[in-house]
Amino acid sequence: MSPTLPMSPTLPISRALRLATPVLAGLLLSGCGALQRLSEVGRPPEMTKTADPTKDPNWRPVSMPMPARETASIEANSLWRPGSRAFFKDQRAAQVGDIVTVLVNIADTANVENASAATRSGSETMGVPNLFGLEGALPTMLGKAVSAATLVSASSANGNTGTGTIKRLETVTLRLAGVITQVLPNGNLVVAARQEMRVNSELRELQVSGVIRPQDIASDNTVSHDRMAEARISYGGRGQLTEVQTARYGQQVLDILLPF
Repeated sequence: MSPTLPMSPTLPISRALRLATPVLAGLLLSGCGALQRLSEVGRPPEMTKTADPTKDPNWRPVSMPMPARETASIEANSLWRPGSRAFFKDQRAAQVGDIVTVLVNIADTANVENASAATRSGSETMGVPNLFGLEGALPTMLGKAVSAATLVSASSANGNTGTGTIKRLETVTLRLAGVITQVLPNGNLVVAARQEMRVNSELRELQVSGVIRPQDIASDNTVSHDRMAEARISYGGRGQLTEVQTARYGQQVLDILLPF
């Protein structure tokens, strides 16, 4: 009987590494978000400092198809200037850095119901009653239960029933001021609006961005969201209430990976 070999000292270390792997993975998944939440324990979320939107690392200049630039004709001794709607001065936003008020009024309702049913069945039978006289040798080769008249027989049947219902009611009403960050070659304006509001320990963030025409800016220097191309509207927040309503990272990962 061979003597028992001593346990390798690396076994407990490898087992500890296996046990620590899920913990390390959870910390990596949480990332800076968890560290930020831990830094805000005991105090309300910190608001973002007011800054130039173009300095944001995620900001990118907008490039869109443009017509050829036309030179504005200037008439001598004229009291009107091209593009002006007022006799004295146009008070609407027109240049980089000007402020324009964006009106968001979304009221979407959707009600969709679908129902489908499908049934299919089929059967196939194939045989070789006569094949140059070799059909008599099939029982010897493949067994007595084989018959040349019914070599292959197959049947199939399936049924499918599906129903779907979508009911959606969304209402969003916002009014916030934005800054002209870019004037495109055809005169269109790129707008970026951002607003933060903190109530107790909950921080609400409003963000609107898009491209507008100077003609769509009303006389009170406001523009509606439905006149904004490439509109991006975000209404969310972070804080204690949001954290309670958000699933944990582990649960989100399991919801994605689990196949059942």
